[in-house]
Amino acid sequence: MEHVQIGFWVIAGLVVIALLFDFMNGFHDAANAIATVVSTGVLKPHQAVAWAAFFNFVALFVFQLKVASTVGKGIIDPGVVDHYLIFGALIGAIAWNVVTWYYGIPSSSSHALIGGLVGAAIAKAGSTDSLIAAGIWKTVAFIIISPLFGYVLGSLTLVAVAWICRNKTQRRVDKWFRRLQLVSAAAYSLGHGGNDAQKTVGIIWMLLIAAGVTAQGDPVPMWVVVLCYMSIGLGTLFGGWRIVKTMGQRITKLKPVGGFCAETGGAITLFLATSLGIPVSTTHTITGAIVGVGSVRRTAAVRWGVAGSIVWAWVLTIPCSALIAAGAYWLGRTLM
Repeated sequence: MEHVQIGFWVIAGLVVIALLFDFMNGFHDAANAIATVVSTGVLKPHQAVAWAAFFNFVALFVFQLKVASTVGKGIIDPGVVDHYLIFGALIGAIAWNVVTWYYGIPSSSSHALIGGLVGAAIAKAGSTDSLIAAGIWKTVAFIIISPLFGYVLGSLTLVAVAWICRNKTQRRVDKWFRRLQLVSAAAYSLGHGGNDAQKTVGIIWMLLIAAGVTAQGDPVPMWVVVLCYMSIGLGTLFGGWRIVKTMGQRITKLKPVGGFCAETGGAITLFLATSLGIPVSTTHTITGAIVGVGSVRRTAAVRWGVAGSIVWAWVLTIPCSALIAAGAYWLGRTLM
């Protein structure tokens, strides 16, 4: 690919914006990792965010950078990437995150970023020719697959636990699962950090390749990886309390055993997706798992109206962030 001339301060500024997005991703998605453990009373909010943030960062040592590779090279043609496109994509994703955070809507930071890349790429190329269909369709397919996996695994885990604990008293079961939920929350946070931090790694990698700082075949610079995992961990540490309430209590009421099953189902789904290099929504995944756990108890236990409004946010995320990103791309060409 032909490298574009990008000044040092422009690169530095875009890296900072990317890390801001990463921070907001952790801030926005903190609810996904801690909502169940807070709503069941196992941990207080400040304890829960510290626990989740720690495992967000530990994911650096667990997962390969397959998701980063998909985002960096598998969504849009690297040949069209320049600093204006990166700027537009990041602003589109950040703007959508701010809107949904303000209204307490647990939308997907991941799909906001994908939508941002798509919108900015179309704005630059004037057509969809610069899009890589395989990567986009794989991501879009998992809008449906990841919550379905979460739903099935969350509900099956609860059925299995109910059978294993059928002769135990409720008080004893609650005591066990209050402790086990610490493990499931850690596993989910590990999966969250592993999948989501890599999306920002992919964006910065894309920028560095376009600027000629890194060659196409070179590995991602370690400083990029460390900064991205630190940023998402810090974002989680600050937490997104508006969304915690929606995820932890409004969809369905959870007890420790239900929280454990939801987090376990979600964690397995995230581990699988990350190992396959698929950028999925942690929000979609845990929502599906929570609904699955609630529906096992009884269908009426799930507030389907709340779940339905969340699904609408999922549907709108990619097109809305793409539209904002297209406008931000043209704004960037004017200002930068």
